[in-house]
Amino acid sequence: MQNINTLKKNIKSKEALLINLNTNQVLYAKEAEKRAYPASLTKLMTVIVALENIPNLQNQVTVPDSIFDYIQQANASIAGFKPNEKVTVEDILYGVMLPSGADASLAIAKYVAGDEKNFVHLMNEKAKELDMDQTHFENVEGLHHDNHYSTAHDLMKLLQYGMKNPTFKEIFSAKQYGVQKTNLRPQGFSFSSTLFNKINPNKKRSFTFVGGKTGYTLESGLSLASVANKKGKTYALITLNAKGAASGEPMHIVDAITLYSAIK
Repeated sequence: MQNINTLKKNIKSKEALLINLNTNQVLYAKEAEKRAYPASLTKLMTVIVALENIPNLQNQVTVPDSIFDYIQQANASIAGFKPNEKVTVEDILYGVMLPSGADASLAIAKYVAGDEKNFVHLMNEKAKELDMDQTHFENVEGLHHDNHYSTAHDLMKLLQYGMKNPTFKEIFSAKQYGVQKTNLRPQGFSFSSTLFNKINPNKKRSFTFVGGKTGYTLESGLSLASVANKKGKTYALITLNAKGAASGEPMHIVDAITLYSAIK
């Protein structure tokens, strides 16, 4: 393999960690132990905690009307659920991961723990269990808070753990998802992955994206947790704090393509 570290000047993300997921070998690291804001990579933990606290993904959830004022005020991203819409836990979890919905995140937090604060406590307990020593969560959706932080190294632990759960892996890897009919929408509706939406599916590359979760706030910059296959091996990458905006050039994805492409 070429010396991948020669790419450091080309990588726009301020913190990054690339590993071989099969062997745990570190292939590239850049400020991987430095605290950073995880933005919507937070939702990896939201999904994991929900999966481990809800035995039946076909249980019905009513999306609470009470969450929508907060979401609107925060200008948070949404999956598109409606107040008092009745959907399954599975629907909600895909809504957390693919379109990065704050509506889905808050709905599942209230369903599992009664309110967001109690669910965040479960997230922090899980972080301790996974030895994510430089991580602390303040919310379930990843909105900026000075005391809401992690590192590329800690988030890699979280991603590695999640990928061992078949249901998490399936959700993380989905390109799109259709919600069946609900009490408010008999025709159902669908949403798609924020990662795959930004990737040209017809462009030939030396690797294949398995799945990913994007993140962005003004304070955190652009971030991405992704997994890719190349030559029969599986790799995982965390990139944090790339300059840019949610609607501009996706430098977090550009960095991922650069690093995966450099693997020999």
